Amino acid sequence: MFTFLYICLCKLILIFITFARVLILGCGVSYFCRIGFTMSSYTPKNILITGAAGFIASHVANRLIRNYPDYKIVVLDKLDYCSNLKNLLPSKSSPNFKFVKGDIGSADLVNYLLITESIDTIMHFAAQTHVDNSFGNSFEFTKNNIYGTHVLLEACKVTGQIRRFIHVSTDEVYGETDEDAVVGNHEASQLLPTNPYSATKAGAEMLVMAYGRSYGLPVITTRGNNVYGPNQFPEKLIPKFILLAMRGKTLPIHGDGSNVRSYLYCEDVAEAFEVILHKGEVGHVYNIGTKKERRVIDVAKDICKLFSMDPETSIKFVENRPFNDQRYFLDDQKLKNLGWSERTVWEEGLKKTIEWYTQNPEWWGDVSGALLPHPRMLMMPGGRHFDSEEGKGTSFESGPNQTRMVVPTFKTSSSTQKPALKFLIYGRTGWIGGLLGQLCEKQGIPFEYGRGRLEDRSSLMADIQNIKPTHVFNAAGVTGRPNVDWCESHKTETIRTNVAGTLTLADVCREHGLLMMNFATGCIFEYDAGHPEGSGIGYKEEDKPNFTGSFYSKTKAMVEELLKEYENVCTLRVRMPISSDLNNPRNFIAKIARYNKVVNIPNSMTILDELLPISIEMAKRNLKGIWNFTNPGVVSHNEILEMYKTYIDPKFQWVNFTLEEQAKVIVAPRSNNEMDASKLKNEFPDLLPIKESLIKYVFEPSKRT
Repeated sequence: MFTFLYICLCKLILIFITFARVLILGCGVSYFCRIGFTMSSYTPKNILITGAAGFIASHVANRLIRNYPDYKIVVLDKLDYCSNLKNLLPSKSSPNFKFVKGDIGSADLVNYLLITESIDTIMHFAAQTHVDNSFGNSFEFTKNNIYGTHVLLEACKVTGQIRRFIHVSTDEVYGETDEDAVVGNHEASQLLPTNPYSATKAGAEMLVMAYGRSYGLPVITTRGNNVYGPNQFPEKLIPKFILLAMRGKTLPIHGDGSNVRSYLYCEDVAEAFEVILHKGEVGHVYNIGTKKERRVIDVAKDICKLFSMDPETSIKFVENRPFNDQRYFLDDQKLKNLGWSERTVWEEGLKKTIEWYTQNPEWWGDVSGALLPHPRMLMMPGGRHFDSEEGKGTSFESGPNQTRMVVPTFKTSSSTQKPALKFLIYGRTGWIGGLLGQLCEKQGIPFEYGRGRLEDRSSLMADIQNIKPTHVFNAAGVTGRPNVDWCESHKTETIRTNVAGTLTLADVCREHGLLMMNFATGCIFEYDAGHPEGSGIGYKEEDKPNFTGSFYSKTKAMVEELLKEYENVCTLRVRMPISSDLNNPRNFIAKIARYNKVVNIPNSMTILDELLPISIEMAKRNLKGIWNFTNPGVVSHNEILEMYKTYIDPKFQWVNFTLEEQAKVIVAPRSNNEMDASKLKNEFPDLLPIKESLIKYVFEPSKRT
């Protein structure tokens, strides 16, 4: 009897020792799953959140930083096109927040962060997520979603210090739900992805599961419905429809709009992750969903209603995706058992979202590419378009006293080569800056938009050190909204950007041996006795500016004179820019077409569709000095409006008035002149005269029958 009791006691001791060992090593995934152990509330110390400058993760990061000041939150994001540091502004000054610009695909960087920041918890959001993009650029999805996840998992295994790894997946891994199903997919349902995006997310899940089972990593996986709310990049359905409605444009619907989706408000989802972080069980999967479904056509109609738009005329049906799942439906009871529930009803969340976008219309800058019915990644403006090892590992650390840049030292691959061309562009939210980015994408030229302000020398130097460009384009500047009259009452702001900022950028570029392509203006001249109107005698590059009627022109003439001392600057004098986008309010044609009255004076002008590609070629040729950046010849207001009437609107009418009459309705006089474009024509012999260029690049492509 004693022997039997002794043996039983020994077995119990062995069980407890084994159990304790599993706890100490943090490898309880398969063990906990087998014995059905329910974990107590978890408290992290140092959390790494990947992709937190993106949409969902930024709401999660801001929430945790706000609610848990004792947690240190380290954000890792490579600032791709759909990321924005402004999404993290609520946390910028928090002492428990650090931002690191870098790629999860860099094993050196990930290992460095886990060790130096003593990371014990990872919340992995970083991913390429837009289905449309995956059809045209699927390898990028494999690289980010599968390889990036693998790098993180391997770093966790090597360092051996991670107590939670929360992997963020999607409801799309389940594939299409039957239309008549009354029970949603539960966490043990089969994975049947139907597009490249969901396939890569399912593949990443398999890696997470394998590392949990093979190495005992304490993993948790989430699969969520569609999320909407503030800060979302407008390639997604709801922000796209909102921005299009704000612009009075039609809402494009793939197919017939009968596809059904479930939508959760972003703050509800952030709360769900807060619950899973603290109460989720290791080795488990959690659906984050709602049973309140909506057809895409109904979403469009709800937005039309809130904008007082007629759905019959405001909605258009476009070609469907190669494969568009009819329905995703989740069973979210398991998460509800942890205490979470949806708080925000659809009507309330949609109103909040619309209010945010109407108050922040320029949050993402030029998003015209994203608003297309079928956007593709390489058409997107902003952010980081081409991935490289350069610029990885730079971080910004917030503390109680200051924000400082931290550059860790770690080994990089010796095979990394600097690209033949890489442009750094300033003026992301501007018209010309946005068009330059689109041209670079079209030509396959790597580029990034600068994030520093022109008047802040240290931020410009950080941009150059991080991005390592071969050329810098300056398309930033103050022209005034809606026009140059604004500058008359905002003189210090105009000087700060147009003079001080431009000179600072030129000086920083010179220090780094970089050519700066500077978009300037030709509105620094006016017709005079030596250059009379209609004479065909234009101002040359060496002529001294003679127009001082507006403060804007004064600042541009001033900075142009000073830039002559910088041998690394190419100054491009743009005049009255025109493009084929006749709906753009900055387009000269769009401006005069909506005026009640216009003057009728011949002027030199710049057709951007023809000349912006030339500016890129000039950078490739490393051309310097001053260039009159206009098409040869002149065209008058009436001649342009006659073309507009012929090609666009046969019923269009306008009325002329004199310069004296114009002066009564404007604050500052306007420049009128002819520029001599012979220097540019000699360099680029195929450059068209202004009227021919207008027809070829503007009116013929926009012709309406």
